[in-house]
Amino acid sequence: MMIKMTRRCGLPSMFKILKKDRLPGFLERLAGERQVFAPVKKGEVILIREIDSPSQVILEYRNAKESPKSVLFPQREALFRYRTEKGKAEVDVPAGAAKGRVLFGIRPCDARGLLLLDKVFGGGSSDPYYMEKRRQTVVVSLGCTDPNPSCFCLSMGGGPCSAEGSDLLLLDLGDRYIAEAVSEKGVALLEDQAFEKSDEKSLSLAEKTRKQAEASMQPLAKKGNLEEELARLFSDPVWKDLAETCLSCGICTFLCPTCHCFDLCDEASGQAGERIRVWDSCQFPLFTQQASGFNPRPTVKERFRQRIMHKLSYLPKSQAMTGCVGCGRCVTECPVNLDIREVMVSLSEGKAR
Repeated sequence: MMIKMTRRCGLPSMFKILKKDRLPGFLERLAGERQVFAPVKKGEVILIREIDSPSQVILEYRNAKESPKSVLFPQREALFRYRTEKGKAEVDVPAGAAKGRVLFGIRPCDARGLLLLDKVFGGGSSDPYYMEKRRQTVVVSLGCTDPNPSCFCLSMGGGPCSAEGSDLLLLDLGDRYIAEAVSEKGVALLEDQAFEKSDEKSLSLAEKTRKQAEASMQPLAKKGNLEEELARLFSDPVWKDLAETCLSCGICTFLCPTCHCFDLCDEASGQAGERIRVWDSCQFPLFTQQASGFNPRPTVKERFRQRIMHKLSYLPKSQAMTGCVGCGRCVTECPVNLDIREVMVSLSEGKAR
């Protein structure tokens, strides 16, 4: 057997087979116990949404238009509600989800992105809203056998069939999936009646499939140590050239699996109100504007530089993990075709695109 054995939570990885005709029953049993979020078709795009029926699930897809981070880190979330009456204030914190959750069929890049969110929201001053959802969530990822041309996860330390960030990894072998459990949560899922003992033929085919998927990806032609080069280039005119066409629309950050900036605002109505957390973006002009009117990042150049530096220099230093997992969403959805792959190659060479 050639597949690399992964270790997580002190457990060796375990392999079983899930025949495709047994998948609907498995999903139905999962949905009976938990909320299941999976790829579904909405119009012409694939999105990760809560399902009502296994028939909604689409697994023949390359990647969802949006990352699944909103399941754990909602775009808009009420942190608490308050009411004042006769000089007294009552504060009510919304209850957490009554049932556990399953993120099913997400891609390995998105599962790996959750590891960074875990570090950010789970380290130091732990965020209870994120962490409660995370503890209740099981991640079942689906390996990429036909990666998008815009994907570059392999160049960012991941891979199209990587199990990082997953509890259970599925890989399509035609009429069946091979399932690899890499955590205690994943091992528990393999106890379901839908799974069968794996065989050497399936393991060999899985290894061949993984190698073919990796071979189909074009590696980035980065030169030297990009992290060190970025520190040297902080004040370089190259940033103005690179950011020349950027609109500061923020679509790259909203679609990104790892971007996690947010703002807090109070919405009041009479004697009651609530404190809301909403997504924000370092690409927006008002993101760093102070009450005095001073803005330390007044132009597109500084904001574009912040995004790149945060992902590729600051986060590797503070979290020991890059802030880009190579999902390619910012490449395909940028309205002016700014390609972060070209930016990285240019910066590694110390020049503009």
